[in-house]
Amino acid sequence: MTGRLTVLAGPTAVGKGTVAAYVRAHVPSVWLSVSMTTRPPRPGEVDGVHYHFVDDEEFDRLAADGEFLEHAVVHGRAKYGTPRGPVDRALAEGRLALLEIDLQGARQVRTTMPEALFVFLQPPSWDELVRRLVGRGTETQEEREVRLETARRELAAVEEFDEVVTNDDVRRASEHLVSLMRSRQRPD
Repeated sequence: MTGRLTVLAGPTAVGKGTVAAYVRAHVPSVWLSVSMTTRPPRPGEVDGVHYHFVDDEEFDRLAADGEFLEHAVVHGRAKYGTPRGPVDRALAEGRLALLEIDLQGARQVRTTMPEALFVFLQPPSWDELVRRLVGRGTETQEEREVRLETARRELAAVEEFDEVVTNDDVRRASEHLVSLMRSRQRPD
């Protein structure tokens, strides 16, 4: 089997990281890309597991050297990017590879890897998305307002994706995602 890239994207606070963590813990056959970011770690985040935390200078050097599959400034603040090398290696090994990224990153990947499977993770409702963002408690009121405005725009992009998964239950959403990944794996 040839590996296939799956891109999981959706609005802020929809639970992309939670779904990806569930897949990491319960489906070891799926390789999960670890993004780089210039933002500081949130409580409980581990460098190299949740993200590779780097400074602006290192991030900019990697971007200039073409080392990212995609990269962007998110919410007008921190830089995020997907290192290209590990993704290429996982696919060459025939692995199912998962990128958990934001909408702008997904759009960049679509231009360079249109054969990937693009999955949109949506909340069960707008009110639930707001509850999750506020309940996270990791952003200031101003940051929450910026993220919610971004989320409104991101939700409108659902039609750009091949598949949609509703995150009303992490286990169910994760299993649906993995089922989609397996059904779309390419034979050699």
